[in-house]
Amino acid sequence: MDSRIPIIIDTREQEAYAFDSQRFSTVRRALPAGDYSLDGSETRVAVERKSMPDFVSTVIRARKRFHAELRKLAGCEFACVVVEASLRDVLEGSYGTGAHPNAVFGAAISICVDWGIPVYFCGDRQTARRFTEDYLERCWRAITNASLGEAKVLYEPRLSLERSRKVSC
Repeated sequence: MDSRIPIIIDTREQEAYAFDSQRFSTVRRALPAGDYSLDGSETRVAVERKSMPDFVSTVIRARKRFHAELRKLAGCEFACVVVEASLRDVLEGSYGTGAHPNAVFGAAISICVDWGIPVYFCGDRQTARRFTEDYLERCWRAITNASLGEAKVLYEPRLSLERSRKVSC
């Protein structure tokens, strides 16, 4: 029996992380939300990965499409956005577009507050990969322990689907 944690990588993910093969097995298939999830928990767990240029472009220029993605993420029990840059990069405008840092920063705060989805600025790609590995491992343990009756997950999805339809776009 394979004791590695089974990660699903979305087929649309163009720059997939190379996860630690000792700890994780991976397979590519379409996910309902996010770029990474856990096998068997695809509707419960979602991690959306963003490079800094992609994050800026998405929150500034593709807002309507990204709001549709946020609606899906908000319906998950465990979901987050992982950005391969630092908050300092945002505040200093170190992303090479004309977007004002306050607009990008405000969009990140909006994702956290209005959508209830945490945004983690991890500094760089390697740190973001490590964060994603550990986040998915913790989700796996929480789900596995809950199914074994060892622990109870005491929280509901952050934003009900009904409420997410009411969030202004």
